[in-house]
Amino acid sequence: MPPASLAELNARLVACERCPRLRAYCRAVAVEKRRAYRDQEYWGRPVPGQGDPAARVLLVGLAPSAHGANRTGRMFTGDPSADFLTAALYRTGFANQPTSVHKDDGLRLRDLYMVAAAHCAPPDNRPTAAELANCQPYLAEHLARLPNVRVLLALGKIGFEALLTALAAAGLRPADPRPAFGHGLSYPVGRYTLLGSYHPSPQNTNRGRLTPAMLDAVLAQARALAELG
Repeated sequence: MPPASLAELNARLVACERCPRLRAYCRAVAVEKRRAYRDQEYWGRPVPGQGDPAARVLLVGLAPSAHGANRTGRMFTGDPSADFLTAALYRTGFANQPTSVHKDDGLRLRDLYMVAAAHCAPPDNRPTAAELANCQPYLAEHLARLPNVRVLLALGKIGFEALLTALAAAGLRPADPRPAFGHGLSYPVGRYTLLGSYHPSPQNTNRGRLTPAMLDAVLAQARALAELG
C-alpha cells in the first residue's frame, strides 16, 4: 500500500479513545507537566508510528513514556530510552543523526519503522492486558501496510508477545511452538523473522543488562536478516 495509507492509519490512531484510563492519564500529564518542561506544550495523545514507509525492519517498543513521547508526539523521542536507542540507530545506519529530542529536530529513519505495543503512555509504564488488546489491531494494520518489512524487532517481552499475537491474527505462527523471548534470539514466521532485544530502558541500560555494543549487535543482526529476506 502507498505511504498515504500509513498516514490514514496514524490519523485514526492519534484520535483513538479506546482506553479511558490511558487517555485520562495522558491528558493529566500534559496539564501537570514535569518542571523541566513546564514551558512546553505536551502532545498528550496516542503517539503515531513513524519511520521509513519502505522499511524492511519494523521495531516494536512497549509504550510512550509520560514525559518523552507523550510530551513530544514522536516515538522514542525526548527521554533516556530514546537517547540510548537513537544513538545506536545512528551508529548502525538506521538514523541520520544520533539524537531524538523533538518532532522537528531533523531525525530521519532509514529502512526502519517504529511502533509500540501500546500507543498511549501508561501509568508506571504498565498497560493492562485489556489495553494492549485494544491497541493490537493497530499493530496488525501496520504490518499489513508495510509491504517491505521482513524483520520484526521487539524491544522487550511485551513487544515480543504483541508481535506473536499480531502474526497469529494474520494466520502466521512460528515453527517453534513456544518461542522464548531473549536478546538476539530469532524465529522465522512466514515471510518474517521475529527478533528479540532487551528494551533500552534505564533499568536495563543503567545496570548493564543492555550495553551499547549489545544493542548495536542486535541492530546489525536485524539488518543482516533483512538483507537475507
